[in-house]
Amino acid sequence: MALPTLPTLPASTTAVRSLPPGAQALAVASRVQQYQGLVVAVAGDEQQAYRLEAELRFFLGKDWPVVHLQDTETLPFDPYSPHQEILSERLAALHRLPDTPRGALIVTADALLQRLPPVAWLQGRSFFLKTGQKLNPHSLRERLVSAGYQSVSQVQSQGEFALRGSLLDLFPMGSASAYRLDWFDDEIEAIRSFDPETQRSQDKVAEVRLLPAREFPTDKDGIETFRRNYREYFPGDLSRSRVYAEVSKNLMPGGIEAYLPLFFAQRETAVLADYLPTNALWLVLDDLDARLEADWKQI
Repeated sequence: MALPTLPTLPASTTAVRSLPPGAQALAVASRVQQYQGLVVAVAGDEQQAYRLEAELRFFLGKDWPVVHLQDTETLPFDPYSPHQEILSERLAALHRLPDTPRGALIVTADALLQRLPPVAWLQGRSFFLKTGQKLNPHSLRERLVSAGYQSVSQVQSQGEFALRGSLLDLFPMGSASAYRLDWFDDEIEAIRSFDPETQRSQDKVAEVRLLPAREFPTDKDGIETFRRNYREYFPGDLSRSRVYAEVSKNLMPGGIEAYLPLFFAQRETAVLADYLPTNALWLVLDDLDARLEADWKQI
């Protein structure tokens, strides 16, 4: 298997790493306000990215969108998955990017190496639930399971749901709120936000947007694609592979995110640039070459 080449940044790239941190944020904010397109700020690590996000929100206020594609904060091929809230924020950011022609996107150098789901796949697997919609709750349950959501007794975090009679509690990925859906026969009669801590219903809402629970398909086709690709790239005694055995049972082991490309047909995955407009302006805030080399050695 040929190793992928490191990405080449477009010609519209500016290095601003010689400036002190506060001045970096001010320089990025100035370019966001002036540039007729999306400004991509490439930070060296996630600590710098979080600091830049806070400073940009101060300088730009609510006039300009600031999107932060968070790092997974896990080591490559470690048996640990990112925190569920990080996965939720990543999915929300990726879903939002194709509709963000201007503003600021904050990423780390590591994001330039990561394979991502195809843009069309992510956009095509988002859908809305609306008050008055005709939908069988058990059909929705099956759809949630195939999208990677976990059935639990009590919803606490993103990617979970609980069906109890005519009520369905749901915490969508990419959402800051959990929701309670109330059915009358096969019609969604009401949707309310609720507090996962107290489990008390709150305000009524007209609709809820649902994103898949993961950045790769976990339905039957996705698992079969994974099994086929795994056998091709990792030949040998599959009975000794915990990852292969658990995915085959539709149990996603810790660290499965590192195997994302195996859930898609060959050459179907995307990179960050596929989510961005072609005229994006890239601002480099650190020694990008050194960061990419270190990340690749870690992989």
